[in-house]
Amino acid sequence: MAGVVSMSMIARGEHKPKSDQDQKKMALGHVKGAWMDAWLDGVDSECMAQVSLFVTLTELVATHGEDATARFAASLPKRISAGEFSLRRSKQ
Repeated sequence: MAGVVSMSMIARGEHKPKSDQDQKKMALGHVKGAWMDAWLDGVDSECMAQVSLFVTLTELVATHGEDATARFAASLPKRISAGEFSLRRSKQ
């Protein structure tokens, strides 16, 4: 059956997204789904944002260490002020 992935395929490394971009698209879909599930359960979006930041930072520390994560976090104010994380809507 096309599109079916078994646990043994995953264990053998036969099922991998084709690119970093594919992985990011898949991850975004999973995160959006989790946010929607939480919203439907009555979880406030600010609470989800705070918990998401905590989970993200702990994962970055586990993967890259405290120093690299601190450097990344230190770059955020400038990026936020530059509008990198703002959702822009074009006015017509």
